Amino acid sequence: MTATSSLPQLKVNVFPGGFNWGLYVGIDQGLFAAEGIDIAVLPTPNSVTQMTELSEGKFDIAMTAVDNIVAYREGQGEAPIGAQPEFFAFMGSDSGFLRLVAASEIASIENLRGKLLSVDALTTGYAFVLYEILRRNGMIAGDYRLRRVGGMIQRLNSMLDGNEVATLLSAPYNLVARSRGLTQLVSAVSVVGPYQGNVAAARRSWAQANRDKVVAFIRAYRRAIAWLYEPTNREQAIATLIRHVPGMSKDLAEASYPELLAPEDGFFRDCRIDLAGLRCVLDLRSRYATPQKQLSDPMQYCDLSYFVQAIAG
Repeated sequence: MTATSSLPQLKVNVFPGGFNWGLYVGIDQGLFAAEGIDIAVLPTPNSVTQMTELSEGKFDIAMTAVDNIVAYREGQGEAPIGAQPEFFAFMGSDSGFLRLVAASEIASIENLRGKLLSVDALTTGYAFVLYEILRRNGMIAGDYRLRRVGGMIQRLNSMLDGNEVATLLSAPYNLVARSRGLTQLVSAVSVVGPYQGNVAAARRSWAQANRDKVVAFIRAYRRAIAWLYEPTNREQAIATLIRHVPGMSKDLAEASYPELLAPEDGFFRDCRIDLAGLRCVLDLRSRYATPQKQLSDPMQYCDLSYFVQAIAG
C-alpha cells in the first residue's frame, strides 16, 4: 500500500497476516499521523527476501520474527548476505500466535513421524520452534522430513494442495486451515513457554539517524494496540482487518479477534520486548542453528532505549 500524506514516510516491511493489525489500526485511526509520521506497508513473501532487503536499506522497519534478527547478526541466516551486526529489535509485538496445523488424517504430533513438513526457511524464523515441539514429543532430525516453502500464505496453500502434512501457522491462516478441514494440534507457547515472536526491527545506523521517527512509531503502535483491546472498538477493529488483509471475510475476522487479542498469548499490551521470551529464542538457536553457537545475552540483539524514550512521554 502506498502512503499519500506529506508527512515523513516510514516504509514498514511485513509478512501478510492478522499480526499486522496494530499497523492497520494505527494507519486508519490516524495514530501514526498524530505522531508526525506516515506509514507505507510493504509485503514480503519470505524471510530471505525480507532480510536481504533490510540489509540493502530498501525499507526502514521490518516487522519480523526476532529469530531472524538474531540469525543474521550471528551470520547464520539463509540469505547469502553474511553477518549483519546492524540488525536490531526495538519493540516487541507478540509471541507469534503460532499453532501447529496438520492434515485431517493427523490425529497427534506422534503421527508426524516420517512425514513431510513445511517451514519458511530451514535455518531461521519459526523452524526451530517446530523442531522443539517435535523434540519434546520424542522426535529428532531424521524422524521427519522438511521442505522450505515460504511465508504462511505459501505454506497454507501448499498444505491445502496436499504437498506437506503439517506446518506452523498463525491467525488468520490457522483459522482458514481449520475451516478447510485441517487439524490444529497445539499452540507453540503451550509447549515451549514464553517466546518472543514478532518485533519491530531496523538497522542501527538508520535508527540512530532517525531516532525521533522510531520513537514516534513506538508511541503510535502502542496506542493502536491499546485501541484494539478496548471492547467498544470491536466492530471497527474487525472492519479494519477485513479491509487490509486479502481474503479476510467477516466470519474469519470475527474468529481472529479473540485469538489475536487472547489474554494469555495475544498482542503484548505494552509492546515491550519479552526478554524471557527472547532468551527462549536464543536457547532454541543455540540448540539447532549451524554453525553452532551458544547464545545467552538478549541485549546483544535489541536496544531498549528507544522504547524507554517513547513511554517517557
